[in-house]
Amino acid sequence: MESSRKARGTKTQEEQWMVENDVGQIYSWVSSIPPNAQSVFLEIRRDNHIQYLMHGLNNLAPSFSTLDANRPWICYWILHSIALLGDSLDGELEHSTIEFLSRCQDPDGGYGGGPGQMPHLATTYAAVNSLITLGGPKSLSSINRVKLRAFLLRMKDASGGFRMHDGGEVDVRACYTAISVASVLNILDDELTQNVGDYILSCQTYEGGIAGEPGSEAHGGYTFCGLAAMILINEVHRLDLPCLIDWVVFRQGVEGGFQGRTNKLVDGCYSFWQGGVAVIVQKLHSVICEQLGLSNVLDSECDSESYHDYETSDISDVEECTVETSCPLGGTCHHRKEDSFADIGVDFISSKRAIAPIFSSMHLQQYLLLCSQEGAGFRDKPGKPRDQYHTCYCLSGLSVCQYCSSADASSPPLARDILGPYPNLLEQLHPLYNLVLDRYYEAHEFFSKF
Repeated sequence: MESSRKARGTKTQEEQWMVENDVGQIYSWVSSIPPNAQSVFLEIRRDNHIQYLMHGLNNLAPSFSTLDANRPWICYWILHSIALLGDSLDGELEHSTIEFLSRCQDPDGGYGGGPGQMPHLATTYAAVNSLITLGGPKSLSSINRVKLRAFLLRMKDASGGFRMHDGGEVDVRACYTAISVASVLNILDDELTQNVGDYILSCQTYEGGIAGEPGSEAHGGYTFCGLAAMILINEVHRLDLPCLIDWVVFRQGVEGGFQGRTNKLVDGCYSFWQGGVAVIVQKLHSVICEQLGLSNVLDSECDSESYHDYETSDISDVEECTVETSCPLGGTCHHRKEDSFADIGVDFISSKRAIAPIFSSMHLQQYLLLCSQEGAGFRDKPGKPRDQYHTCYCLSGLSVCQYCSSADASSPPLARDILGPYPNLLEQLHPLYNLVLDRYYEAHEFFSKF
């Protein structure tokens, strides 16, 4: 019996072989079609996706009752997907959505999973991102920033991290959602960031990725959350970034998509969680090269001569560190002073990308368009059903792919960077918040007045 089991492989191996077989059959079938006829299979079915998403915003099946405590998330998945596809809601539906999210706002701050439910950091993040995605003064002014900050402080834990809700778990997801919300609403300060970096640092594992809590396994979602939060609190230089990069680049599988953990199956949603990390790393390249003495960890051409050929930020304009000993770059930072958080998101997205992508963008786009995309909506992998969650993060991953080779946020992608026809181009997103970029800019301008 033991020899028979070895011949078959472990359960994990068998599942992997099945996925590879399913994906391989799809790729083989498409490649057998004449090249001039393949493009139809590589098109984003934009109108179908929008129709599917709009229907979900108006009416969900009874089975969704199990997600009663996640209704702001459903709003975010749908609204963000629609925004990425370049569409928006009509006036009546937009009004109804704002009113619903306002009823989810707790009188003492934060947002619950539904009207009358306890405030929770995850649904607070989803609600705030939904309202920013809707945009406009009515939507943005509906957020009670003063009470929301008080809620965030109540969720602050002695460990330096945050609790998801009153009496809830402390993890990296809570840190990210709290820091992201505070950053985008312009309420981030030293009191909220105190010791957050210590907690996230304690969650980086021997593999290089970041776990949900100390002692757990590195995970794509938590790695994104930890990395993004460390950038927003201006402490990203404390992470072991080369080790983190090594872990991330090996999460892209033979199928073209990303897995979330070592030896796990590919999943379309990780096209953003892991792909987003890879794009964030592109902008951190100059800092990492300095840390490593211009080593070749990220790029085979990353040496002293080629480094200066990269169009990175103007080093002459960089300010000295407030605390010199905290900076691994010998007293000169390529990041903002620690006493200012308001513009970190803007500065990050406006900086130039120093290197080419550290993942295969075309293979990821191929997996998303041929294996995750259905007639309407996106799925995890072949054989799985579509849903709004995977639609949101597969589209976010596609956007990340399309723009990852652009020099900066103002440079449109070239046709060679987009798999399929150029009309596949989605709206650009801000990788630290997963918000469509122009909606982020509107929110930043709005909340900068306070």
